[in-house]
Amino acid sequence: MRVEALATVKEFEAVYVADGEREISDGYCGDLLSDVMANAPTSSVLLTIQAHKNTIAVASLVGITALLICNGRSIAADMLAMAQEEEISLFTTDLTHFEAAAKVLALLEGERAGNR
Repeated sequence: MRVEALATVKEFEAVYVADGEREISDGYCGDLLSDVMANAPTSSVLLTIQAHKNTIAVASLVGITALLICNGRSIAADMLAMAQEEEISLFTTDLTHFEAAAKVLALLEGERAGNR
């Protein structure tokens, strides 16, 4: 799926979209950034509550396409600035990881079903 698909979910708010055409092939839920570095797939969307610039640094290192900050966490100005610098799309939601992951998975599965 493309990043722009995340913006179609009514519960997701686009804070910054670097490139709406960029592909997302998987998702990963994690708040422990060392775990994210070790296990998150490239070209994925990371669902987390870690709303700070270190999360952007990890996403850039791993090759994560977009971040979805869950549980209504707000985005600090320095996090947004770093997301723009690293060209990583940034979304927020009031949903929990579990609820948000279900919506992301439905998008990914819908895309995969359309490609069969």
